Amino acid sequence: MSRIFSFLTATRGKGRLHWTDWVSYGYLLFGVLLMFGPVVWLVLSSFKTPNELDRFPPRFLPYAQDVAEVEGFEEPLLLFTVTEGDLAGQIVAQTRRAAGRAEVVLPDDPENRIRMPAANLEAIEGIAFATENYTSLFERFNFLRFFWNSTFITVMATLIMLLVNSMAAFALSKYQFRGRTAVLLMVVGTLMIPQTVVLVPLFLITFELGMLNSLWGVIIPGAATPTGVFLLRQYMITIPDEILDAARMDKASEWKIFWRIIIPLSAPAIAVLAILAIMWRWNDFLWPLIVLTRSENFTLQLALNSFQGELQTDWPSLLAMTVLTLLPIAAVFMFLQKYIATGIASTGGK
Repeated sequence: MSRIFSFLTATRGKGRLHWTDWVSYGYLLFGVLLMFGPVVWLVLSSFKTPNELDRFPPRFLPYAQDVAEVEGFEEPLLLFTVTEGDLAGQIVAQTRRAAGRAEVVLPDDPENRIRMPAANLEAIEGIAFATENYTSLFERFNFLRFFWNSTFITVMATLIMLLVNSMAAFALSKYQFRGRTAVLLMVVGTLMIPQTVVLVPLFLITFELGMLNSLWGVIIPGAATPTGVFLLRQYMITIPDEILDAARMDKASEWKIFWRIIIPLSAPAIAVLAILAIMWRWNDFLWPLIVLTRSENFTLQLALNSFQGELQTDWPSLLAMTVLTLLPIAAVFMFLQKYIATGIASTGGK
């Protein structure tokens, strides 16, 4: 820990900061704000009330107006400070407001109704976190069901994709057969085809197989990806053929060579592809939107879309659910991101 602190506080100047230190730390601070600023704003906004979200100009921290229980009223009343008039400086509770005028009462004298211009009232506010934005998700929506659908699709699609891609990469990297180069060029060439081009034929195939409104209809079409095949193939090329020949001399089957030798030696590249696949599948929106129409099969991404109506949007619930949706994928990326850089460097640079 001390080494990390020393590295982060290292300076070029002795005794005082050199101008290059100011430029370096300023650049790093700008990068931190650029990357984490929107995330922090999102998290704080998820704790804001609807009125606070509609406020312009917006405020960084979540504020809420103070309320008080007043005798004779069932609901808590909003508190204001009177700025002008005979009651200037006093705290009052508003009972109703209409046409630019407000009816208020003193908390200690609720029987005396006072009418005054609404412009003479200044709201009493304080920092408050609207945790009901999160608790209401579990009360109003089947959040756990959506979470399970996303988890099931992500896990199963990742496992199937790793198996299929690794087998294809093994064949393209270690077997000599006629047309191998052509097959590899076709695989790489599909990277240049936009997904929207194949949506219609892919939908028709899924329909004929009877997988509409099924989680497997989201999983199976992505069982193989050209990116995964290319990454694993580039890494498997670096595995010496002598190891495979020695295994064949010991009468090992091709499946045993693949499972006992290729897979363990390709673990770094497979880990990279697994991380990327998890991120792709978890954030996938377009294909599940086409295949799934029943709400019980919705993923978290589709559930987020349901908060946006034709005339209005439930922003508090939308922001809160967005934060919950980001947490799993952020945790995966945070703890395993080191494999992304090392794995891509070892696969793409060979």
